Amino acid sequence: MPGEILDNRGRGNAGWSWPTVHPEGRKFALISAFACAIAAFLAWETIAWPLAGLTLGILSFFRDPHRVTPRDDNYVVSPADGLITLIQKVPPPRELIVDDGASGPGMADAPLTRVSIFMSVFDVHINRSPISGTIRRVVYIPGKFLNADLDKASEENERQHFLVERGDGVQIGFTQIAGLIARRIVPFVKGGDIVAAGQRIGLIRFGSRVDVYLPAGTEPRVLMGQKVVAGETVLAEIGSAPMIEGVSQ
Repeated sequence: MPGEILDNRGRGNAGWSWPTVHPEGRKFALISAFACAIAAFLAWETIAWPLAGLTLGILSFFRDPHRVTPRDDNYVVSPADGLITLIQKVPPPRELIVDDGASGPGMADAPLTRVSIFMSVFDVHINRSPISGTIRRVVYIPGKFLNADLDKASEENERQHFLVERGDGVQIGFTQIAGLIARRIVPFVKGGDIVAAGQRIGLIRFGSRVDVYLPAGTEPRVLMGQKVVAGETVLAEIGSAPMIEGVSQ
């Protein structure tokens, strides 16, 4: 199925399959499984069963399912699985604004709509590019490990900024933010790489958040409290600013 074209007229083959486990998590699962096997061999059941549960939890956390990404140059797809917890007008991070002397001018120093996606430990933690384009910046910032659901986590927590630029110059910035449990942000791309919308760009270990900064004149097509799926849910359409209301039920 990877790379296959599917559409809304029935083209393509679809079916459920077990998601793969990302290589970043396999080593942790092997360590846990090995410890579980030793505990079981020694008949330490009170240790073996929790270790078995831990192994399954690790495999689930690092699962990497295939996604079907809508193909439209103006779509901004969600970079993360999770819950929309904040939608605010704020300036982009300084690291995405200043001219770093290497990748050229960054984003404009003006308030943009920021959409924050909170990932619990039960969500898929593989993050994906929201648009197709060139990675202009990847900036890692060390910091604290506050609850990623807090607004100030965007400025105080350990984080990693990305700036993606389309061929026509439209830029979107997004940030991986570590949380209470997260202790490592792992990038899969570097500056200068060309990515497709929905392509895997990194992961955050164990509970975290991703902020997306939409271009001027663009408003989200998702609502506060909505669950989104990385690489599939359309967060916004560039140049479109609809007013959308929803009902919690």
